[in-house]
Amino acid sequence: MASAAFEEIVEDFEFLEDWEDRYATVIDMGKSLPDMNDALKTPATKVEGCASQVWLHPEIKDGAFHFSGDSDAMIVKGLIAVLTALYSGLPVAEVSAVDAPAELARLGLNEHLSSQRSNGLRAMVERIRLHASQAA
Repeated sequence: MASAAFEEIVEDFEFLEDWEDRYATVIDMGKSLPDMNDALKTPATKVEGCASQVWLHPEIKDGAFHFSGDSDAMIVKGLIAVLTALYSGLPVAEVSAVDAPAELARLGLNEHLSSQRSNGLRAMVERIRLHASQAA
């Protein structure tokens, strides 16, 4: 089950008919993502398997999963914003139940991401799931 924030993105994307508009929206989402503290950009938070540099820092607050993230690529920063909407605020125990590929497919991104970007997105999802399962 997706969060209300993610459902809002799905609704917004239903009105965007072509890929360029969706791509621009994802990039805009990345631009609005709060900056990640540089002190958190460490080897431990770096996500391997991404073509660009990616960092994810998980936080558990009152049993809910949250994370901050950053990337040196604007589209990837936008994908981090999408994942933030998908996962942040969920109870830790529910994070692993999210079918990320199915949820992300609702946005129609799959067909338009390069194989490297798709692999990077999978690596980010795996990192999120790992952190949540370790915290659960």
